Amino acid sequence: MPSFDAVNEIDLQEVDNAINNTMKEIRTRYDFRDSNAEVEFNRKTKLISVQVEDNMKLRAVRDMLVANFIKRKLSPKSMEFKEEEGTSHGGLRQTVVLKEGIDKENAKKIVKLVKDSKIKVQAAVHDDKVRVTGKKIDDLQEVMALIKGSELELPIQFNNMKS
Repeated sequence: MPSFDAVNEIDLQEVDNAINNTMKEIRTRYDFRDSNAEVEFNRKTKLISVQVEDNMKLRAVRDMLVANFIKRKLSPKSMEFKEEEGTSHGGLRQTVVLKEGIDKENAKKIVKLVKDSKIKVQAAVHDDKVRVTGKKIDDLQEVMALIKGSELELPIQFNNMKS
């Protein structure tokens, strides 16, 4: 039977490229001249650390980060900005968590969305992904369009399409 998986995956190399582009932009911008703004990415923990002098620069770096994510075809929905905190040198630090995988609450929303659509497919939660199975590929494509059009707070990709 044809099936596909709805997942939330992040290409860490593209995240690394977006961070590098942000740092390059910080080094060339006039308003960041003589500042020690820093953006670091930890691949293991999937955390981005932003460290700047003041609130205005923090907003500017956040905007650059979102813009570079969009340029690299990464969804800004996968970033969760934590509360900003002060540093010992009088600056500001903010941590950005990259959300990967579909949590139980959003997986239930997707399954409910599929069941409410009355399309003849079955949706089941498997770990951090949702598998959708049906008899016709056309039905599966209809479900993909339905999920893409829904207002979820995380980006959804489709992979493992089997016919």
